[in-house]
Parts: sequence; structure tokens; C-alpha cells
Amino acid sequence: MSDDFPDEEALNRRHAEKAAKRKEVRDRILATKTEERGLIIVHTGTGKGKSTAAFGMVLRCLGHRMRVGIVQFVKGAWATGEREVLGRFPDLVTMRAMGEGFTWETQDRARDMAAARAAWEMAKAMIADPRYRLVLLDELNIVLRYDYLPIAEVIDTLQAKPRDLHVVVTGRNAKPELIEIADLVTEMTLVKHPFRSGVKAQKGIEF
Repeated sequence: MSDDFPDEEALNRRHAEKAAKRKEVRDRILATKTEERGLIIVHTGTGKGKSTAAFGMVLRCLGHRMRVGIVQFVKGAWATGEREVLGRFPDLVTMRAMGEGFTWETQDRARDMAAARAAWEMAKAMIADPRYRLVLLDELNIVLRYDYLPIAEVIDTLQAKPRDLHVVVTGRNAKPELIEIADLVTEMTLVKHPFRSGVKAQKGIEF
């Protein structure tokens, strides 16, 4: 075999050498990561998948027998697939759908603010409850965007959460103050969505 076309044995040897070097570097990095604590996690952006990714974390927690609390700030009126499934784990999941729909559906600011306050009081109770290992605040960013809750109160509560508790916040337009205190922030970017082509929300995909 010519030098221009090395044989498989040579390719495999070079691959193994490079992989060993990468592993050595990775192992050195991992050796410095020793802290274990609860995280503040934010899923935001215009793209689809914010709540979906959060419920993926909920599923992982169930696999580890970790108790989870969920407060849905907007989607109260929706019959969602995740609510149906998670309702089968009453010993591990407490799920409260507190919202009454999106603001353009209720068209009542005072009513929306009251619903947001009730949901937030439920969320605070879950955050303070030592039984929970993860609390999901689904679409909290939406009510914060419209100033239905004081951002300072939310920030104070999240910063004072139990050390071992993970809190996940979803929704578009996350406030800069929330992004600042978060440990992990992911922005979902919209590239293409079937809704723009006339496709309605569908079971198993959107709800």
C-alpha cells in the first residue's frame, strides 16, 4: 500500500493514539470537577423543545427514584401527554397545572396575575419541601415577561433554594436577572417550524 493510501492497520493505530490522547486530556479535566449540588437550569429561546427537554430531565429523575415537583404556569387547560404519563407515578411526581392558558386566550390581566401568584405560591412550597430533588417551573418565563410576578421575589427564592435541589425554568424571553443567577442556560433557536406551513399542534409532538 502506498503512503498516499495507508492500510487499515496504520489508520487504526493512528486513531487509537489520538483517542488515547483525547481521553488523557478529558480525564485530567474530569478530575477537577468534584462539586455536586443542585442547579438552577433555564431553557429559553424561540425554538421548540424547552418544556420537552425539561420533561426529559423529569424522566431521568424518575429512573433514579428522585421525587419531582412540577408547576405549569400557563398550560393548565391543556390535556397533555406528559400529564397522563406522570400521573401514573403519584409516589414520585406532584404535578400542578395552575395556568388558564395563554394571555391572548384569557384577555384578563388581573385574572392572569392571580393565576400566576397562585402558581408561584405552589412553586415556593415545593422548593421549600425537602422531599423534592427537582422542581420544574414550566413556562415561568412567560409570566415573568409580562411582569405578572416580581422578578426580584423569584430571584430571591431561587437563590435561597435548598443546596441539593435542582430547579428548571422554561419559557421564552428569560429575564436577564434569571440568566445571571442560573448555572445552566440553553437557548432553543428556531430554524424551521411546521406551524408556519399551516400544520396545527399535534398530539405527541406539542402536547
